Amino acid sequence: MNQPEVTIVPFTMSHYEAAIALWRESEGIGLSHADEPEGIAAYLARNPGLSLTAWAGEQLVGAVLCGHDGRRGFIHHLAIHPQFRQQGIGRALVARCLENLRGQGIDKCHLFVFHQNESAIAFWQALGWELRKDILVMSHYTNEHHVYTPKGD
Repeated sequence: MNQPEVTIVPFTMSHYEAAIALWRESEGIGLSHADEPEGIAAYLARNPGLSLTAWAGEQLVGAVLCGHDGRRGFIHHLAIHPQFRQQGIGRALVARCLENLRGQGIDKCHLFVFHQNESAIAFWQALGWELRKDILVMSHYTNEHHVYTPKGD
C-alpha cells in the first residue's frame, strides 16, 4: 500500500497537540516543562518559520523544532511517526531546517542526543553530523526553587 504524499509546512501552535503527542510516543525525545504550550509558543515566536511539521493528509507524521541564537542554530525534538520512517521525511525536515538557518546567516547548527540513543546517533551521522566528544553540556535552571533532576531537558 502506498503512503500518501507528505507535505512540509512551518510549525504553528495549531500543530502543538499533534506534535506533543508524537513526541510523547517517540523514543529518545526528552520532554520537560519547557515543552508546555507557553514554552513552545515563545520558541516559535522567537524563531518564526524555522520549526517544521510534516503531514500525510490530515495526519502529522513528523515534527522538528529549529531555532538560533544569532550565532548558532539548534535542532530539537526531531520525530517521525514509526509508520513513516525510512522514507526520507526526517532527512527532508533536517535539510529544510539547515536551508532556513543558512537563509538567516547561520553557518553551523547543533543538536542534543541522549548518549544511549544509538539509533538517533546513527541517523545523524548518516546525514554527515559530527559526534562531538570534545565538549560537554552543562545545564542550570534559572528558577532557584527548581530541583534539578538529571532525567533530561
